[in-house]
Amino acid sequence: MDKLLSKHRRFLLFTIDFVTITFAYLFTWMLILGRADINLYYSLMVSSTFLFVACFLIVYTARGMYDSLWRYAEIVEFSKCVYSSVVAVITFLAISLIIFTDRRIPLSVYGLSAAFASTFTIYVRLTYRMVRNTKINAMGKKRQRVLLVGAGDAASTLIHETRKNRDREMNIICAVDDDKGKQGRSIIGVEILGTTNDIPQLVTECQIDTILIAIPTLDAENRKRIIDICSSTQANVKTLPDIVKIIAEGGDIMSRIRDIRVEDLLGRDPVTLPDEAAKLVKGKTIFVTGGGGSIGSELCRQIMAIGPKKLVIIDIYENSAYSVQQELIRKYGKDLPLEVRIASVRDTKKMDSLFCEFRPNVVFHAAAHKHVPLMEDAPEEAVKNNVFGTYNCALCAEKYGAEKFVLISTDKAVNPTNVMGTTKRICEMIIQNIGQNSKGNTIFVAVRFGNVLGSNGSVLPLFKEQLAEGGPLTVTHKDIVRFFMTIPEAVSLVLEAGAMGERNGEIFVLDMGNPVKILTLAENLIKMSGLVPYKDVDIVFTGLRPGEKLYEELLQDEESVRKTTNSKIFIGSPLKMDSDRFFSDLLELKAIAYENNQDKLMSKLQQMVPTFHHNTYSY
Repeated sequence: MDKLLSKHRRFLLFTIDFVTITFAYLFTWMLILGRADINLYYSLMVSSTFLFVACFLIVYTARGMYDSLWRYAEIVEFSKCVYSSVVAVITFLAISLIIFTDRRIPLSVYGLSAAFASTFTIYVRLTYRMVRNTKINAMGKKRQRVLLVGAGDAASTLIHETRKNRDREMNIICAVDDDKGKQGRSIIGVEILGTTNDIPQLVTECQIDTILIAIPTLDAENRKRIIDICSSTQANVKTLPDIVKIIAEGGDIMSRIRDIRVEDLLGRDPVTLPDEAAKLVKGKTIFVTGGGGSIGSELCRQIMAIGPKKLVIIDIYENSAYSVQQELIRKYGKDLPLEVRIASVRDTKKMDSLFCEFRPNVVFHAAAHKHVPLMEDAPEEAVKNNVFGTYNCALCAEKYGAEKFVLISTDKAVNPTNVMGTTKRICEMIIQNIGQNSKGNTIFVAVRFGNVLGSNGSVLPLFKEQLAEGGPLTVTHKDIVRFFMTIPEAVSLVLEAGAMGERNGEIFVLDMGNPVKILTLAENLIKMSGLVPYKDVDIVFTGLRPGEKLYEELLQDEESVRKTTNSKIFIGSPLKMDSDRFFSDLLELKAIAYENNQDKLMSKLQQMVPTFHHNTYSY
């Protein structure tokens, strides 16, 4: 039936308009003249009817009234209808004054007939649209009761879409908006019942199942504020992406509605960096050690998108390296300039062989052991892999003339309290010392950032696993805080630092905003799943782990900081060190690490990094 109507839609609308306009004109005559005078004007009424209807149908056709899809009709279509009616009645007036000279049509007929004709045609179209757009889901699914946050263009578009969609699962009950001028009004029949502060009350009173944030341009601080309010309810929370982006990328707006992500809870806008990476990697041979890891794999994706001469992925774990390789092949085809080498950065001869074979222009060193608790139990492995893996790669980069060597570091290297952070601090010292004493042209820099959301071993995947198992979620301390950034932010910083680095030993630091409480992160994750913390899912405090801080730092007190051309990036200048003493200590550290003498090793780490204050307790 729908296909038949669609095929003959123009003819059907034309016929309906013919009947509607004829009725409107005759109804006007009867209304003005009354039954007694109809016979006196009968011949004039009948003859003028054909002219009136013809004028309207011709103008409507010329104005494209039968080309519009009226189930998607907006105010523009209604305005077009009114304008066309005015043009039609003026045309009718002009022609009738020329044709009907014996007896004039009453002036009131012109105005009223035009008003009735346009009103009736618009009413017919509205009725069609209402019937079409309000058909109930034939499957009989229970629809979610939805509260909209925002009553602007995005909300308007969403309401239109939900009403056009036959199988919609959303029933928009009400809306809220912080604009006082919108209070007590409605948007396309949906009442605006309050501000964002009224959300908890409205969720209860209106039995809301889902809260949908329909303000795509909302800044991060207000988004977090609204999410915090929504999280105090038991309703699911979803958000609507940028309407302009949807139009640009194509696709159905309903399919683009997404759940709130943990990134939305950071309380700051994602840091966007200038696209300086192209000049760093385009047309060059690039090494990514640890290329199968969270940061390394994202580096590979972004580098390949820019267009290197060759990308070489080095990783000891073949499964992750294979996964990245296959992902890139699926996206770019089998002929992409990609090589994968399974190798350990600890292996001095293997690294020398790889550098000799490919002679990379740029090296991104992301290979490392990074799990704090595991490295507390195996400090010698952290030293072997992190410290001497870095040392091997840095020496090879200098030997074979790489342009840039970019070390991936961590905020845990600042005043470290654990072995992993201490080894990373020594890695920073390695690139600073090699850079200061280098006789080649290689620039050595480091990039230091906090926790990366969603990376392997980070708190978020652990929380999600615990939540999937029904809880409890484990937090080490109620007051513990961390800096967070997204994986794309972290990789953008790495690429930017590589492009900006011009002085050996510089440490690039990203302005990461305010730290986030891990407890708050856990509570919000539970609420985002439609559950109630401490009731549906418990949160257990396990005590600080050995080597764990309550808070992290991004810079050491003695590191002088200077700004860059990007207000979000700072540079910590290299510290003055006795290079001869450092390299002597490094040789001794290696010997101790391969003796596997943990007590002696910890003592040596303390000596090399005086700011290392080892936490061996929990509480």
